[in-house]
Amino acid sequence: MFGALRVHNFRLFLSANLVSQVGTWMQRIGQDWLVLQLSGDSGVALGVTTALQFGPTLLFSFYGGLLADRYDKRRLLMISQAVMGLLALGLGLLVATDAIALWHVYLLALLLGIAGSLDTPARQSFVSEMVGPEYLANAVSLNSTAFNAARLIGPAVAGALIAGSGGSTAPPSW
Repeated sequence: MFGALRVHNFRLFLSANLVSQVGTWMQRIGQDWLVLQLSGDSGVALGVTTALQFGPTLLFSFYGGLLADRYDKRRLLMISQAVMGLLALGLGLLVATDAIALWHVYLLALLLGIAGSLDTPARQSFVSEMVGPEYLANAVSLNSTAFNAARLIGPAVAGALIAGSGGSTAPPSW
């Protein structure tokens, strides 16, 4: 049932991927809540943000797959994860310094979507290189389990943090 976990690098990858995915889902919830606060509960603004973040997947995932086939997947993952981390840091700093505006969130969501569309194909195909054919089915199952666990844990933690902060993700002046 956990055969792929015998591979040391896969264990490291799976645990790091779980942490990253939980953080990504937390960011998505916080970002959406922030958009609602900045826009006065505008569903349109929330829809624009969602389209900007997930639209690039439709447009650029093919290129992400091409890059993953031609270049070192590990290096692509390190670059894309670093870019996504910097985007999250930028959003956090803009909120913390009370300099955030709705257009900032739009721009950061678009850039996050582009980075994610390049990250996903490399991440998904990297698993097979780590474990080989013997553990591939098990590794894919464990990777899917980790992703779905993050989809449960991330929003729950984000919701608890938002509730703990009095329901606000925006600066005090909002």
